Amino acid sequence: MYRLEHPLPALANPVVIAAFDGWVDAGTAATSALGLISEGATTIATFDADTLYDYRARRPTLDIRDGRPSTLEWPELRLRHVRRGDRDLLVLGGPEPDFRWHTFSSELFELLERLGAREWISLGAIPAAVPHARPVPMLGTESAPGLLKGQVTAGPTGLLRVPAAALSVLEMAAAAAGMPAVGYFAQIPHYVSGGYAPASVALLRTLEQHLGIDLPRGDLVEEAGRLRTRLDAAVAADETTRSYVERLEAMVDEERQPAGDDLITEIERFLREGRADEGGPGPRG
Repeated sequence: MYRLEHPLPALANPVVIAAFDGWVDAGTAATSALGLISEGATTIATFDADTLYDYRARRPTLDIRDGRPSTLEWPELRLRHVRRGDRDLLVLGGPEPDFRWHTFSSELFELLERLGAREWISLGAIPAAVPHARPVPMLGTESAPGLLKGQVTAGPTGLLRVPAAALSVLEMAAAAAGMPAVGYFAQIPHYVSGGYAPASVALLRTLEQHLGIDLPRGDLVEEAGRLRTRLDAAVAADETTRSYVERLEAMVDEERQPAGDDLITEIERFLREGRADEGGPGPRG
């Protein structure tokens, strides 16, 4: 299912960091962070797109120049190697596979075993009832207690049943193979559409705490500042949105997150009362 692009390198206890676009990549936060981590990386393996993707659901991009079809850009899933600080990182990224998750998982971990991978880290982002004017909250998953680092704890408590992502299938496969596995998932204001740079920055900072190394930021910090300014202006211009965001801010300031029923009630009330003007923040689909 994969093609080796280079001979397998000799690595020192490499850590796998994975993010897929599509599901659990709200605001493209996880894949944007992964893109910065993998700058200058060497491709180790490319996975078979014909086997993994439904091209009608994830169509290749066609460039037409002067009326003539010139190039096709196909979805691509790659495993790459980059060294950051004193750590060897194996970066797995691309569109989330549509098909053959079991086979993909089996062959991926056969390759990771050959590379001597010692730890798995999933990166993701999910829409949530959180305000943009407060630090980005982070949810964590871990295959054993004590694996998460920094201020992130495993949660939420109790049973949470959601549609699974391929990323979670791989994280569980890592744990089944005896590899310590964690996931860091940024929570993004559900009323914001488009890219959300603050969450990418938060994921990179969380990774730095976990790995004990510095990671590149690119233009993310400046982009996050510009987005905050635009969101503040858009929220201030719409009374319904302003009132809703203020309720979310009060919850954070009181150090409580809405329970499942409260979260649903808040979102339903916001949808019932209306949305921001066109062009500003509004509730997601």
